[in-house]
Amino acid sequence: MSRWRARGFTLVEVMVALAIIALSLTAIAAKMSRMIDTSNSMRERTYASWIAQNKITELRLANVLPEVSTTSGDIDYANTNWRWRAVISESGIENLFRVDVEVFDADGDALIRKVTGFIGEPVIPGQSNRSWNRGSANRGETG
Repeated sequence: MSRWRARGFTLVEVMVALAIIALSLTAIAAKMSRMIDTSNSMRERTYASWIAQNKITELRLANVLPEVSTTSGDIDYANTNWRWRAVISESGIENLFRVDVEVFDADGDALIRKVTGFIGEPVIPGQSNRSWNRGSANRGETG
């Protein structure tokens, strides 16, 4: 009598293989989710940093000596609403002010980014270049 032997996988082997695949796919999906969350967080922090730096630049370009104060506002940037708050304080050096700009998501109260800058006494436009040009003129160079 010959025995007939079937070739293939048993039900238990198939179930173990499916369980391994299910666990692997779950781990991959969790890792992808964390990567997407990290990417979104990095994007938000980058935009918030740009908003804060723009606010500091706007204060510098006003070319006036700022007053110690706190201002805040809303801005639409990159199709997202943001809230910002700028705190101008004394730095301990005469005519040099510290500016702390905090940026928040408009929907929440969580701080996304805080950027610090300094604003000094305003100068006459182009005045800072004169000292550079004066130095090169003394050496016989032309600018």
